[in-house]
Amino acid sequence: MMLRSAFTVLCLAVVFLWKATAFAQPIPNFDLPLLDRAGTLSLADVKGKVVYLDFWASWCGPCAVSLPELEKLRRRFHPQGFEVVAINLDNSQEDARRFLRDKQISYPILFDRQQRTPEQFGVAGMPTAFLLDRQGRLRETHTGFKPGDTEKLTKMIQQLLQEEGS
Repeated sequence: MMLRSAFTVLCLAVVFLWKATAFAQPIPNFDLPLLDRAGTLSLADVKGKVVYLDFWASWCGPCAVSLPELEKLRRRFHPQGFEVVAINLDNSQEDARRFLRDKQISYPILFDRQQRTPEQFGVAGMPTAFLLDRQGRLRETHTGFKPGDTEKLTKMIQQLLQEEGS
């Protein structure tokens, strides 16, 4: 019994240290072209904001659900310092533009023609997103998108927006 308790405490300590280390990891910077207008955007351009960095593609079913939900979150929290930055991973810009035609998305969508950022960020599934605090630290990784995720994301975003110094 005592051995089991010690093991449980050790496991909790490892999880705590892993999370603390994960939050301290530097996030790779990028400078990518905007999909729908001239110019580029980098992480430095959104410094000081809580950022939801979303990797998506037109062939991804859950992405069709997530993009409009992310638009709602952005509209709600943008005045408080929240931004969504989406990186499209299609092979063709036209595929991405066609997919977006009937969606009203106001947040910046970038196109990674060389497909370097998914490797830099360790993207394993679609969509994958990274929630960053105001200091640019990784606070949460989110893979996939299903009903109920918007509510969970809302709580996490609210918490990060309220944190002092984050």
